[in-house]
Amino acid sequence: MDVVSDAISAVHLGHPSSHRVRTRGSWCVRLDSYDGAGFYVVLKGSCWLLPDGGAPVLLGVGDAVLLPHGTGHVIADSPVDPAIAREKAVPFEQWLAETGSRDQPDRDKTELVCGKYRLDCSRLHPLMTELPEVVHLPNRVGSHLELRAAIDLLAGELDEQRPGSCIALPSLLDLLLVYIVRSWMTEATSGTWPRVLGDPVTAAALRALHTNPAAPWSNDRLAAEAGVSRPTLARRFATLVGRSPMAYLTWWRLILAATQLRNTSDTLAAVAARVGYSSPYSLSHAFEREFGITPGRYRVQAVERSARR
Repeated sequence: MDVVSDAISAVHLGHPSSHRVRTRGSWCVRLDSYDGAGFYVVLKGSCWLLPDGGAPVLLGVGDAVLLPHGTGHVIADSPVDPAIAREKAVPFEQWLAETGSRDQPDRDKTELVCGKYRLDCSRLHPLMTELPEVVHLPNRVGSHLELRAAIDLLAGELDEQRPGSCIALPSLLDLLLVYIVRSWMTEATSGTWPRVLGDPVTAAALRALHTNPAAPWSNDRLAAEAGVSRPTLARRFATLVGRSPMAYLTWWRLILAATQLRNTSDTLAAVAARVGYSSPYSLSHAFEREFGITPGRYRVQAVERSARR
């Protein structure tokens, strides 16, 4: 696994939800903040996104936008004063119910794909934390070709129900999330993690740790894997990542353990072995020290949260 894949996989819950919406005339919709990430892709026409506390964003045909932290927002056919928008906006679920079937006439003004990814926001990788409140990727000729291809495939899959759609659609939505995050990293002019993964030494070390987190890593072994001396690795890794290689490895192993506890019924011994701990006791001790809760209690709370969704 690479860092981006792991960062997304560690927080991803279940299948994303999506809707294809055709609307016309004057409209204004409100979605309050939530645990997860939301997205819009404009297939036809244009609209405005007004994130809470942020500047309005004009979305045109082919634009994709991700709200990775579940920021509350208004989306409307035209620019609206935020104070007025809060009062006049229709709740999002009500709007979906009122937009009607997909068989509306071609004169529809705007056509969108919108949806949500369910995320466990309690254990975010810093790469995900660093994403801005709004990731807007305008449709520009020659840019983000994989993202454009995914959008085209997604639109085609939504046009008609075809054999295999139940697998294809959620897979394409997951692919959309990966491509949006990847495209943001390509374009980012600031931020820690684009620099981290752009540094060959640090990137090589992270790739090794994420490929086999349960291996008996040491600073010397990791430096050899990255092809540099131990002091060089320690200096560059700590400067860019903000913690030492072994501290990062410990933290990441515990994130993986939390993911296993949340998503599987495996015993604590099996989870410990999978993430690089010699015994359930050593994992439990480290887990409680890092998160302030025992692995068993964490699993119970994760099940309870899932049941409430």
